[in-house]
This record gives sequence, C-alpha cells and structure tokens, in this order.
Amino acid sequence: MLVFTRKRNETIMIGDGVEVRVLRIGREGVRLGVSAPPDVPVHRREIYDQIRDENRRAVPSADAAAQLAERLRRAPMAVKGTE
Repeated sequence: MLVFTRKRNETIMIGDGVEVRVLRIGREGVRLGVSAPPDVPVHRREIYDQIRDENRRAVPSADAAAQLAERLRRAPMAVKGTE
C-alpha cells in the first residue's frame, strides 16, 4: 500500500483522470473530494463490496448453465409451420 501524508486542500492523482483532495480533517475522520471521469465508478468501500456481492449472486454458476443447456437439449424442438 502506498501511503501519503497530505494537508487540507492538497491532492493526490490516480492516473491521469482521478484526483483525490483532502477537504477537511476532523477528529472522527477525513473528508475527501474525488474528481473522476464519468466512466470511472467511485464508491465507498462498503458500497463497492455490496455491489460486487450482488453481481456475484446474479451470475449463474457453471453448474446452472450446464443444467440449462441439458434442458434445452431435451426440450422438444418446434417445427416451423406447426406453431
């Protein structure tokens, strides 16, 4: 992990397009401002973890895909003109 020491209104750059600025330093935490291109998602870690977990649950397992393929193989085929 790269560690920085920054004062209020100082920034760090991530790549060419993401800027993180220290807005306020308090007893309970630090307020940061993030400027990033619209195509770069920026989330608090706890929100990022929730999104990642939901995306994992939404993707069917390899076993589910194999079961679906087997059901499609066994399903009677529709003949054109008989539907």
